[in-house]
Amino acid sequence: MLFLVVALFLFGVLMGTAGHVPVPVTVVAGLAIVAWLAVFFTKERRKAAKGGGR
Repeated sequence: MLFLVVALFLFGVLMGTAGHVPVPVTVVAGLAIVAWLAVFFTKERRKAAKGGGR
């Protein structure tokens, strides 16, 4: 639960700064978030496929 709070806080900070930083910085940050989410999604799918689901 604490992880979700921190993630939402960081997301809010990023979205708040998106209007104040150059577009390339915002795009790079967005791509980093997408890459992290893709890795997380892949790991969770593999875990579920192995029967380790909740």
